[in-house]
Amino acid sequence: MKLHEFTFNDGSRKKSKRVGRGTGSGHGKTSTRGGKGLTARSGAHNRWGYEGGQMPLMRRMPKRGFHNTKFQKYCYQIVNLCDLERVQTDVIDAQVLRDAGVIKHADQPVKVLANGDLTKKVTIIANAFSESAKKKIEAIGGKVEVKGLKA
Repeated sequence: MKLHEFTFNDGSRKKSKRVGRGTGSGHGKTSTRGGKGLTARSGAHNRWGYEGGQMPLMRRMPKRGFHNTKFQKYCYQIVNLCDLERVQTDVIDAQVLRDAGVIKHADQPVKVLANGDLTKKVTIIANAFSESAKKKIEAIGGKVEVKGLKA
């Protein structure tokens, strides 16, 4: 094969659509953008939920329920007994849990739940415990200390 005999395979190269080159091209006048409106403009961008001035679906739907955050006291960070198994110290408090990567914030309240098993004897200082978690910890000889919450 010589260089002047070289051809591309059929279908490997596609001509680009040339828009806005007159009505005879088939892509003239509106340049394949349809008629009028926001999306016909260059740089057009609708924000999420915008329906062209029509009342959006999220505003048409009825709103239900009530979320009473004004009187909400605490939002606990949940720690399971299986998570405490990873911590290597004998006394476990919020700062130790934060350093071990079990919780995100040491200054927010912590609640211990009984999911999983704890095999070592430890003293756990937290803001709240479930009853079954207390029983499991004390059954293996561990101690439970409830730390008061700031009101």
